[in-house]
Amino acid sequence: MNAQRPPPRLYLVTPHLDDTAAFVRDIDAALAAGDIAAVLLRLADADERTLLNRAKTVAAAVQRRDIALLLDGRPELAAKAGADGAHLTGIETFAAALGLLKPERIAAVGGLHSRHDAMLAGEANADYVMFGDPDRRGHRPALETIEERVTWWAELVEIPCVGYAASADEVGPLARAGADFVALGDWLWTHPDGAAAAVAAAAKTLAAPVP
Repeated sequence: MNAQRPPPRLYLVTPHLDDTAAFVRDIDAALAAGDIAAVLLRLADADERTLLNRAKTVAAAVQRRDIALLLDGRPELAAKAGADGAHLTGIETFAAALGLLKPERIAAVGGLHSRHDAMLAGEANADYVMFGDPDRRGHRPALETIEERVTWWAELVEIPCVGYAASADEVGPLARAGADFVALGDWLWTHPDGAAAAVAAAAKTLAAPVP
C-alpha cells in the first residue's frame, strides 16, 4: 500500500430500499459502530416525490454524523434530495452525469470494465472509482482480479478508489491491496449478528497492522 495514503475507511452500500423510515433504525446503529466515510443509497423505483422523501429520510440520519450520502444513479435528484453526490455505473453514464453534479457535488463511478475506462474516469476528475462492484446480474470479477486492479490504481493515481467487499472475508485483502475505502455490500444487512456487529468487525480488520 502507498505509505502516503491514510488508513482505509468504510463505505456502506444499502439494499434497494422502499421503506427508508424502517431502515433508518438499522443504519443508525451501523453508523455508530465504525469509521464510516460514506453511504451509497440505493432506492427502489418510484415517482420523483417518493424518491426524494426516501432520500431525505436517510440523509437526515447519515449527514448528522458528518458522513457523505451518495445516491446510486439518479444524479438529477442529488441536489433536490440534499445528497452529497451520486455514484454512477459505467463510464458513459458517469460522463453524461458530470454536468448535473460538478462542481458542487461528488461525482463517482463504478462498473468499470477495463483499465482504460478507469483512466477515462480519472481524466474526467471522478471523485473516486470503485472496483469489484457486481453488475445487474450479480456478477463480478474474481477477488484476485479486483485486488490487482486496486493495487494498480493506488500505485498510479491520486484519486481515491473503493474496493467492494462481497463478504467479510474480502475486507482485509482489499485494504491490503491499497483501497482508500472498503465498501460493504448487501451481506452487511443480513449478517446474523446484525449490521452494527458486522461494521465493528470490519472496522477492526481495517485497524489491524498491514503485514
